[in-house]
Amino acid sequence: MKSLRSSSRSGTSYRWMVAPALVFAGVMIVFPFGYAVWLSLCEIALGQPPRLNGGANYARLAADADFWNGLRLTLLLYVISLVAQLVIGTWLGLLLARSRWARGIIRTILVSPFMLPPVVIGMMAIVILDPSFGIANWILAQLGLPPRLWLSDPDTVILTVAAIDTWQWTPFVALIVMGGYLSLPGEVFEAAEVDGARGWQRFRRLTLPLLGPTLVTAAVLRSVDLLRFFDVIYITTQGGPGTASTTLNIMAYRRGFEFFDIGYASAIMVTLSAIIFGSVLAFARLRRAVTW
Repeated sequence: MKSLRSSSRSGTSYRWMVAPALVFAGVMIVFPFGYAVWLSLCEIALGQPPRLNGGANYARLAADADFWNGLRLTLLLYVISLVAQLVIGTWLGLLLARSRWARGIIRTILVSPFMLPPVVIGMMAIVILDPSFGIANWILAQLGLPPRLWLSDPDTVILTVAAIDTWQWTPFVALIVMGGYLSLPGEVFEAAEVDGARGWQRFRRLTLPLLGPTLVTAAVLRSVDLLRFFDVIYITTQGGPGTASTTLNIMAYRRGFEFFDIGYASAIMVTLSAIIFGSVLAFARLRRAVTW
């Protein structure tokens, strides 16, 4: 009887401890998302209450060429940035894990880029990539190459924005990879060395599979940020030139706060939220598959 009473009391106390977190999640996550879904099903005009129009906003999405262009740019930016950050971050993380003498200093330096506010990153990019006096074109001139319109050329703007984000967040991936590598059992690598595994063979057959869960975790964290990437794009290009960098986030912002088409903007963001949720679920399944 005493054990049953103690277990019931512990269960009650546990529920009381979890209750504040559930209330916070409901207020900060569930309610805003539910409200956005409701707005996406409404037609909203300034000075008038919202009026339900069913799925008309989603029907507009399906027929809107700008939406499909924004979706293509969002996914293109996502794929380029994620692949670059995982590849470079893995290489840099393994390099840091093996060079102990400078690990503390370099770790402090690496933290700096992703600790900077997005406004600072955007303004730095504008100055560095300025066609007239930016250092990027100066370096090209020293190499005998023609100058580039980094943020004004429709053919290079997405690559440029991806490079900015890669510069800022690759150190974050590197630190995750370094921590994951240092937590791996050393006996496995010692046994592989005894068996004669070296270089690329050791990395491909041993290090990379063991780092699978760590890399998937890094991919999940970066995926959420990349798919909702807004601030640096808005500061540097505002979606231009034309619509060459108008991702879904930029498109939704402009439709909602420049044209006051709140219902349509909400439909865009709900669709993007579904894409983010789907990507997280896919990576969650992948993580279970690569867990050793």
